[in-house]
Amino acid sequence: MRRIDRYMLSQLLLLFGFFSLVLVAVFWINQAVVLFDRLISDGQSALVFLEFTALGLPKLITTVLPISAFAAAVYVTNRMNNESELTVMQATGTGPFRLARPVVTFGVIVFLMASILQHFLLPMALQQLTQREAEISQNATSRLLTEGAFLHPSRAVTFYAREITEDGVLRDVFLSDRRKAEEGVIYTAAEAYLIRSQNVTTLIMVDGMAQRISNQTNRLSTANFHDFSFDISALVRNDRTESFTARNLTTPQFFAPWGELAERANQRVGVLAEEFHARFAEPLFCIVAALIGFTTLLVGGYSRFGVWREVAIAFGLLLLIDGARSTLQNPVRDDARLWPLLYAPVLVGAVLCLGMMWYVSRPKRVRRRRPAPEEQPA
Repeated sequence: MRRIDRYMLSQLLLLFGFFSLVLVAVFWINQAVVLFDRLISDGQSALVFLEFTALGLPKLITTVLPISAFAAAVYVTNRMNNESELTVMQATGTGPFRLARPVVTFGVIVFLMASILQHFLLPMALQQLTQREAEISQNATSRLLTEGAFLHPSRAVTFYAREITEDGVLRDVFLSDRRKAEEGVIYTAAEAYLIRSQNVTTLIMVDGMAQRISNQTNRLSTANFHDFSFDISALVRNDRTESFTARNLTTPQFFAPWGELAERANQRVGVLAEEFHARFAEPLFCIVAALIGFTTLLVGGYSRFGVWREVAIAFGLLLLIDGARSTLQNPVRDDARLWPLLYAPVLVGAVLCLGMMWYVSRPKRVRRRRPAPEEQPA
């Protein structure tokens, strides 16, 4: 690789790392606020929040990679154009196909990074995330045993315990059940215990009172009890989430009869086909994204008024191709035989970039003819 290629490639990788870091931080903050509120309100610790955040990073990075590759290619091309570096190289006879070689190398590097994420890291993270969500949803202690706070384990249900002793006794318990439209019930008890037997979780309340109000007659009835059992299995969601889905399978696991995989995952074969081929098409799109940013600015050339128009055109092309890629997923899910459609946006983008480089490499055939000295009017 020539020195100019190494120089351009180093600039692309440097800006790619910068844009990836910034975009991941921005998207992570937006997701972390919602995730933090949901987990902490359910009584989870900060370690659980950090674990869920780390498991969500592969998906976030996969989303950011094409955007970062495009932004790096646009920035480096624009800077080299403004500093006349591209002009000098073109003046020495370097064609656009030769100039695009470091950009293609850069795109291949991003493609390899995206492939590792798509084929291995992302499915493994999603599988672990699904399992952890199922464990937390089954853990009644994490959803109910938080002293001194009003919790909402389900819609129309509020739970409060003033104190939780070391041996698991809940003191001064308050439970409001408003799930039935015709009536609401409030339970208060001096003490309560959580008992779990197989798939049933029961709250045993001792020395308490039940207040029942009818929404139809507006009559309040109360009853004191010595001990009362309340089934809270529906509140802690004992159903286990199935982690065997197409999205949670690593790519080597797809090399099995798809009929058996679809039956086991309870999904259509088209969903498996879409997931499998998308893991190859999406990393390829990173190469196209980098080339679109480079070739579009190369066509525009140098202008003292800036390259905002070319940048807007390149960004529009990227959105158009990416939007087409998203719309082709549903037909493939309906019919697995249409899987080649997933590669159509990548192919269209590659042909578009080749066409623009061919256009730049062609000499200008139409020139304004200057009149000869003898033809000039007196």
